[in-house]
Amino acid sequence: MKIFQTVILVILVLMSLSAGAVKLLRMPQEVKFFEDAGLGMSLLMALGAMQILGGVLAAVPKFKLPGASIIAAGFLASTIVIFMTGQIAFGAFSLLPVVFAGLLIAGARK
Repeated sequence: MKIFQTVILVILVLMSLSAGAVKLLRMPQEVKFFEDAGLGMSLLMALGAMQILGGVLAAVPKFKLPGASIIAAGFLASTIVIFMTGQIAFGAFSLLPVVFAGLLIAGARK
């Protein structure tokens, strides 16, 4: 189980860092995506910073629990934006990182 949690942690950290970087770099696809959802640049930047913070914290063993919690919140926020654009199937699939982050949170609490 420990190996599974470590693999999930590494994947989630990398996903969170890359998702945050894309937002902070204002990649055209992300900007358009947020515009399509009716959201502004300030929310895009805040979510990007949040995702990077979560990824960095989760990578440090002492801060795995708060980091995983921030990752879960960041991916949940992204999923809500996906649902706001009407992409139901993609939104449902995007809940997987939230679930996996929840597993990490549960494991870190033990």
